[in-house]
Amino acid sequence: MTIRPSRVLQKIRAGGIASCTKLNLADPRAAEIAAMCGFDCVWTDMEHVPNSIHDVENQVRAAKAHGVDTLVRVRRGSYSDLILPFEMDAAGIMIPHLMGLEEAKTIVRHTKFHPIGRRPLDGGNADGAYCQLPLTDYVKQCNEERFVIVQIEDPEPLNELEQIAALPGIDMLFFGPGDFSHSLGIVGQMSDPRIEQTRVRIAQVAKAHGKMAGTVCGAADIGRLGEMGYRFLSVGADVVALVNYFKDISAAFGNNAGSQAGGIYSGKKQ
Repeated sequence: MTIRPSRVLQKIRAGGIASCTKLNLADPRAAEIAAMCGFDCVWTDMEHVPNSIHDVENQVRAAKAHGVDTLVRVRRGSYSDLILPFEMDAAGIMIPHLMGLEEAKTIVRHTKFHPIGRRPLDGGNADGAYCQLPLTDYVKQCNEERFVIVQIEDPEPLNELEQIAALPGIDMLFFGPGDFSHSLGIVGQMSDPRIEQTRVRIAQVAKAHGKMAGTVCGAADIGRLGEMGYRFLSVGADVVALVNYFKDISAAFGNNAGSQAGGIYSGKKQ
């Protein structure tokens, strides 16, 4: 018996681009629908969305029933906040607003097993097949088939970006353009050259250190960002899909539905 392999890692290791979409809704059926539609990964959230740990657990189950990974953006907190999604069999976690090298070292210590880090060891949960995996196999396979993402959403970590990317145990640098624009005081101004310069730099640094680069984008930007070096792209969100679909129907009745949904997960303002 082995740990469930990561579909995202398989796709990227084969030279492809892993596809992802974001879920704001807690219902596991949203995860199941996205998984059935062919995404490699669904991204569920605990930073901005009032999901309970059991909501996330059920979304992980729904996605993996169709062979699809779940990425959980975790709350910033104790080591338990970081590792619980892994123990529920999420394939990856994403830590928002990384601010520097020392924080990245702490993240590695908490989320990777020996010899990379000192993640607390259990093995009696879904990821370890409920104690059916020998601990030595469990530790080795978790390090190989689970990924840790740090989000670059502020200027501060850019001064240590090379050292962060060089750390064993940091698997992906993920650029968050929305929060990055906010941190610069240019909220939503995605055409500002500093946004594109940072996007390019993150892809280059990740590649130079053998790490993955990820970001959000619109469907029209997949090819361009793939050429830039991004190998994990999250496009769209369940709430955006519903808003736009319902507004189109409402407008067909002659109602004033207003403009379509925007924001960083809509494919606009990229």
